[in-house]
Order: sequence, then structure tokens, then C-alpha cells
Amino acid sequence: MRNFFQFQERQTSYKQETLAGITTFLSLAYILIVNPIILSESGMDQGAVFTATALSAIVGSLLIGFLANYPIGIAPSMGLNSFSRTEFVSEWGSRGKQP
Repeated sequence: MRNFFQFQERQTSYKQETLAGITTFLSLAYILIVNPIILSESGMDQGAVFTATALSAIVGSLLIGFLANYPIGIAPSMGLNSFSRTEFVSEWGSRGKQP
């Protein structure tokens, strides 16, 4: 793993990467919990949003880690989700239905 992710060239260590991994995990766990709650307020199915959020984070993180050789985690943007939900609710009503 040290050679694959180029620890020497990137001046990092197992300890630093472990701490970064824990931080990333906690951030992604927060997004996985809060994102479905935010988007369900606009009428979206909470279970479907949870599944879509989890799958997009898993696939995106694996692709960027192994194909781009860049060890970071990615997930849907919380700010954009909140903005979209607020705009849809204010434009289409409290349950996100088109007029």
C-alpha cells in the first residue's frame, strides 16, 4: 500500500493516513445521515436518497482512489442539496410537487 499510494513522494505516513481516514469516515457518515433527512423534506423517498448517497460515495471514492491514485473520499455536496431542497420547496410548495 505504501508504494501504491506513493507515501514517500507525498510525504505521508500510516499514522497520518489513518487519522485522515477516520476524519473522512466521520464526514461521510454525517453526510449519509443528514442528506436523506434534508432531501426527504422536499418529498423524496428517504430510503432511496440514503441508498443513492451511499452508492455514489462508495463508487466515487473507489474510482478516485484506484483509477486516479488519489486517496480521498467523495460524496454528494451538502450545500447544493440544501439549496436545491429550499428552492424546490419555495417554488413548488411544501412537498416538492410541481403546480
